[in-house]
Amino acid sequence: MSADADRRYLTGALVLISAFMVGEVVVGLLARSLALISDAGHMLTDAASIVLALVAMRLSARPPQGGFTYGLKRAEIMSALVNGITLLLLAAYFVYEGISRLFDPPEVAGGLVLVTGLVGIAINLLATWLISKANRSSLNVEGAYQHILNDLFAFIATTIAGAVVLFTGFARADAIAALIVAALMVKAGYELVRGAGRVFMEAAPDGLNPADVGASMAASPDVVEVHDLHIWEVTSAYPALSAHVLVGEGGDCHAVRRAIEAMLRAEYGIDHTTLQVDHAPPEVTIGSADAVDDHCADPHGPVHRPSDD
Repeated sequence: MSADADRRYLTGALVLISAFMVGEVVVGLLARSLALISDAGHMLTDAASIVLALVAMRLSARPPQGGFTYGLKRAEIMSALVNGITLLLLAAYFVYEGISRLFDPPEVAGGLVLVTGLVGIAINLLATWLISKANRSSLNVEGAYQHILNDLFAFIATTIAGAVVLFTGFARADAIAALIVAALMVKAGYELVRGAGRVFMEAAPDGLNPADVGASMAASPDVVEVHDLHIWEVTSAYPALSAHVLVGEGGDCHAVRRAIEAMLRAEYGIDHTTLQVDHAPPEVTIGSADAVDDHCADPHGPVHRPSDD
C-alpha cells in the first residue's frame, strides 16, 4: 500500500465527514438535539484526526537531517496524542451537558434526529470502508479509523434515540444517546493517548515482551550473555532494539550478530537493530552464573544468559 493511496483514501473520507458534519450541526440546532450536536463534535474530531494524519504523513516522509536523526517520524504520534486528548475533552463536555438534560430535557424534534441519524450511518459506513483500505499499522491511520467506526456506533445510538423520541415522546432518550457517544469518545481517546504515551515513553511495543526477546537472543549459539537490552518504537509499526551481546571464546562475533539480527527479524519483526557484540572475559563461559558488571561503564536492566531459559 503506497503513501499516495493512503492519502487518497483519507482525503475521500475527510470530504464525506466534513460535508455531513456541517449539515448535522445545522439540523441539530434546528431540532434542539444534543445527540446530533455531540455526534457533530465527534465528527469534528474525526475530521481533525484525518487532517492531522495527512499532515503527519508528509512530515514523517521527510528524510533525516540536522538534529532529527530519525527524521520527523514521530509527527504521527504527536497528532494521535492531540487527537486523543481532544476526544477526552469533548467527552467531558458532553457528559456534563447530557446529565444536565436528563434533569431538564428540552423538546427534541425526533423526526429530524431519526432522518439525520440514518444518513449519518450511511456516510460513516462509506468513510469507514475508505479508511479501512489504508495502512492501519500506523497509529495515526488506526486512530482515524477507530474514530469513524465509533462514530458509526454513535449514529446508531442517535437513530434509536430519534425513533424513541418520535414514537414515544421520551425526550430524555436524546441525552442518553449523547452519554453513549461520550462513552465511545472516552474509549477511543484513552486508547489513542495510551498508545501515543507508550511511544513517547519508549516502552516496548504492545505484545512484545523484552524478557522473551532477551531469552531468545541469549539462546543463540555461542552467546554467553545479553544485557543493556532496550526495545522501543520510533513510531508506530517501527520497532527498534539495541543490546550488548557477549560471545564465548572461539565464537565468531560477526556470525553471532548476523544470526541474532535474522532471528529478531523473523520471530519478532524487528528490523532496526543496534548490537554491540564483544568476546566475554575468559572466566565467563556459557552457562556461567557470573555477572560481567565491570564490562560496561553503566550496566543496567536485566541480564539474559543461556542458563536462564
